[in-house]
Amino acid sequence: MKLFVTGATGFTGSRVVPLLLNNGYAVRCLYRASSDRSVIRSALENADYVKKFELERSGRSLASDLQDEIEWAQGDLSDTKALTSAMQGADALVNIASLGFGHADSIIRATNDAGVKRAIFISTTAIFTQLNARSKKVRVAAELAIESSGLKYTILRPTMIYGSPRDRNMWRLIRFIRYSPIIPVFGDGKSLQQPICVDDVAQAVVSCILNDKTIGKSYNIAGKHPLTYNEVIDTIARQMNKRVWKLHIPSKPVVAMLSLFERFRIPFPIKAEQVLRLNESKDFSYAEAQRDFGFSPLGFEEGIGNELSK
Repeated sequence: MKLFVTGATGFTGSRVVPLLLNNGYAVRCLYRASSDRSVIRSALENADYVKKFELERSGRSLASDLQDEIEWAQGDLSDTKALTSAMQGADALVNIASLGFGHADSIIRATNDAGVKRAIFISTTAIFTQLNARSKKVRVAAELAIESSGLKYTILRPTMIYGSPRDRNMWRLIRFIRYSPIIPVFGDGKSLQQPICVDDVAQAVVSCILNDKTIGKSYNIAGKHPLTYNEVIDTIARQMNKRVWKLHIPSKPVVAMLSLFERFRIPFPIKAEQVLRLNESKDFSYAEAQRDFGFSPLGFEEGIGNELSK
């Protein structure tokens, strides 16, 4: 079975593609001229897959062997004609590329024009935010377009994804804890988080491809248990054998200051929306995913511990 993958060189995609290869799928990946395809080789070199042992016995390199199995198709998600051409001969689409940039209609049109019926889309639980987030409207519209596309679709909505220094969330916090014993927390830190390990997202994709129960459904997928942001900090610090002190700062004046910075285009490492999201509970049930395709995620302590030990 040949899969056409978008977003392959991204953080999540670079963990999904090796798992697809290891499960025997032929893979064709879309890439832009500016894409760094070396991240796939690095992911293959660092992965611990069954094929590794088979290839070592034959004296071949895991990364080289599996990388040679990947077809690459240069193109852009906004170019429907080129995208349709690139998808020819594929049996299914695995769309890991963000739906937040307005390319859903182009992707759907190309998928239908290429005669590809099965499709897995990665969305996000961020569509449920109560904030007037800039990308929410685009993502919600993308999901509605997928649902009315006529495709045999499955939508997976992960919570905040973590799992390597390439993630933009937990590893930023890890680096801060590594160098500072005082951790500023904007707000009371009691809002619930439920981060998901990137490998659990990758496994969910593989579990859905040939599972007809998942066709025409959307699933929230999350870490094993919710925990407060305070507990997130404490868990990471404990895994790193660090003693930290949380400095709680009222969020309203911070948001006002950051909004002013953004209004006058003054660069700052965090955005007002990020602070607001931090103070919004983001816990989700994954019972339906567990029932339909056996989704069984890691707890945060185990997942972050595995990453820190690498």
